[in-house]
Amino acid sequence: MNEYSKKMIQVPSYNLLREQDADKQPVLDVRNLGIDFGGLTAVDSFQMTIGPTEISGLIGPNGAGKTTIFNLLTGVYQPTRGSILLNGIDTKGMTTAKVNRLGIARTFQNIRLFTDMSALDNVKVGMHNAIRCSFASSVLRLPGYFKAEKAANEKAMELLEFMGLADVADTKAGSLPYGVQRRLEIARALATNPSIILLDEPAAGMNPSETAELMHQIRRIRDTFQIAIFLIEHDMNLVMGVCEGIVVVNYGRIIAKGTPEQIKNDPAVIEAYLGRKECGDAEN
Repeated sequence: MNEYSKKMIQVPSYNLLREQDADKQPVLDVRNLGIDFGGLTAVDSFQMTIGPTEISGLIGPNGAGKTTIFNLLTGVYQPTRGSILLNGIDTKGMTTAKVNRLGIARTFQNIRLFTDMSALDNVKVGMHNAIRCSFASSVLRLPGYFKAEKAANEKAMELLEFMGLADVADTKAGSLPYGVQRRLEIARALATNPSIILLDEPAAGMNPSETAELMHQIRRIRDTFQIAIFLIEHDMNLVMGVCEGIVVVNYGRIIAKGTPEQIKNDPAVIEAYLGRKECGDAEN
């Protein structure tokens, strides 16, 4: 068990929640979520709860439905059944933009930065929810426009510095190394002022030292901004080292849920990743 793991307890919605969050409203409460594409059920009976400052992981074999779940949580897909409560509010029927304004941000498995824009401007794009400037001020370049622009620049630079990217603020995003682009995408997500951030394979393409630094950054993000983090990741060292609760899916359904220690010793998880042993293999 990693040093950040806490005891997980059952809550009324039949989900697991950290013991210290039992008296707090979950930032995310997912109940019996499912989606069908034609005659194919991609996700079925998915449910979990994430506390206000919890770091949780979603793992499973390739094609298990993990990214589909993220797309449901962020409003890219509308569920066929079930509900998603974000800060106690049902997001049913909401657009991706409205879900984002409600407090959920994400990064993507395939990086989606504005490659011809600077790192600074990429972060400022994420601040559209917070910038308060009228259309007239923008068009006529009134004092309100310059005040909002100055505040946006300062906040964006703070986020870049936090992610160790201040020195590349004026560099085009597309010319940055892969690992740096990953961190920039996280900075842009933080710029939306979320209460929970979803990281889709944040360590993909990173070398071991970059992954170790990412693990440290994830903890710093949670502790500094006091937000929840929910991540999909194939790097089990990162998952087991940073997550407090883990949900495992296979073929769109939950097969295990618990602490890292419970998950790594769960027979269903081992079978999903390694396959069922044949009787004749027992002695091999």
